[in-house]
Amino acid sequence: MARTAGSHSDITGPRVLDAAMRLFARHGYAAVSMRQIAKEVGVQAGALYNYTPDKQSLLSDLMRRHMDDLLAARAAHRHPGTALEKLEEFTRFHIRYHLDRSDEVFIAYMELRNLTPENFIAVEALRRRYENELESILRQGAEEGVFAITDSRIETMAVIAMLTGVTTWYRAEGRLSADEVEGIYWDMVRKAVSV
Repeated sequence: MARTAGSHSDITGPRVLDAAMRLFARHGYAAVSMRQIAKEVGVQAGALYNYTPDKQSLLSDLMRRHMDDLLAARAAHRHPGTALEKLEEFTRFHIRYHLDRSDEVFIAYMELRNLTPENFIAVEALRRRYENELESILRQGAEEGVFAITDSRIETMAVIAMLTGVTTWYRAEGRLSADEVEGIYWDMVRKAVSV
């Protein structure tokens, strides 16, 4: 099938991913059809296959894009220091980075179950790289004697779950600013791991 008039691969390809993200976040991966994605983009359903082999590839691409962007942003913001300084910086980074990405976060966490085993392994490897940084900080803090860590892996996952949860309730027009939310979360994380 031919592309819709005015459609360009460098424009339409990203629009396909963005439409899939919105629809998956709103309705869930299983409930969204390729026809719905095509309608959202403004192309014929058959034209989607010029940009993606299937719906599974869209889901995997969205998750990989989210993790690649997160890892790149994290690499640009990482600073040396004590474990306490690193943990504060990680906490504030995580909150800041994710606040305006609620759709990406929802898909990255809630739709893992819908990935094929091969795609799950690839996405999980990216997630593990991010989680490993936090786990390393927690272990450093335990070695420095400032964190009381019982199981660094469980505590890593608990901290990330707590931080990521902010995207489910935070609203820019709400009673707290992003800076205030960062401060509150940093206080909670610090208290959760401190000796």
